[in-house]
Amino acid sequence: MKKYTSKLTLCLSLLAITISFKGYGQDELEKAMAAPGGKSEKVIATFKATKLINGHTNETLYKHELDFKVDHRFGDIAGSNGGLKQFFGLDNSTDVRIGFEYGVSDRLTIGLARSKGATSVQQLYEGSIKYRLLEQTVDDKVPLAITLFGSNTIAAVKANTDDPSSATSYRNFGERLNWVSQIILARKFNSNLSFSLTPSYVHRNLTVFRDANDMFALGAGGRFKFTKRMALVVDYFLPFRNKEDKQYVEAQRATKFYNPLGVGLEMETGGHVFHINFTNATAIQEMQFIPETTSSWLKGQYRWGFSISRRFSFDRNKKSKEAKPE
Repeated sequence: MKKYTSKLTLCLSLLAITISFKGYGQDELEKAMAAPGGKSEKVIATFKATKLINGHTNETLYKHELDFKVDHRFGDIAGSNGGLKQFFGLDNSTDVRIGFEYGVSDRLTIGLARSKGATSVQQLYEGSIKYRLLEQTVDDKVPLAITLFGSNTIAAVKANTDDPSSATSYRNFGERLNWVSQIILARKFNSNLSFSLTPSYVHRNLTVFRDANDMFALGAGGRFKFTKRMALVVDYFLPFRNKEDKQYVEAQRATKFYNPLGVGLEMETGGHVFHINFTNATAIQEMQFIPETTSSWLKGQYRWGFSISRRFSFDRNKKSKEAKPE
């Protein structure tokens, strides 16, 4: 109980810091973004892409924009499954995702994706929706940007009929469905620094025996731009799960659950945004990396990863958010 309370206290403290940290760099932000005549403007480009490393940002696409994205996770760099023999993880692939996102409007983005999957639950088809509810303003009348995200993932892997306690012992189509809902709270403090908090809810219709079907988690992410086209990005997720059930599942699977942490370098080149990152998460999609990260940074079980985003605009009257640097 004390451990759960301390985690909750940490989450609430992070939320309080984000909301109360209004004054930092605001003068610089207003100078950079205030419109002629003193009219208040919305803060743009809080983040440069729709995702950081593992988690989503508050960003959506402009209307009639199409974003093609490829994400890849390699094997362990170090530890018992890494090292030179596995060429520091490059010989292996834990997950691959190819996806498309489309801007229905400036606020609403829909997406389709296909992932390999990093657990026994594989061959994943994902549909997603993302809506920009509020946008931060330079005069702080709206101090935070708020975006809603939801996804449904269908596992197409063959059902395991030999083990009724497994996560793939599907008896019907409904058991193959998995849902994710998130509220993304973001703030741009100045032209170089942005931060986000992401309360998350994950529901899996079928799990291994005694694992949680429903799980809450809190994500946090940040971006620090140190050159015109390069930035340091980081994100972290803290899942909340029943202690007794967690211990039971860990004992049955002879493994442990860890909190996913990612650190990376973001590089912008015109219509491309390229990420090279390191994370202990083997999976790419939220319904897997939030509840089922079983790799530890301290054991060398972190991996290379990259993300390539190419954005196309079908509206000649608007420029892409990623078409030019801030």
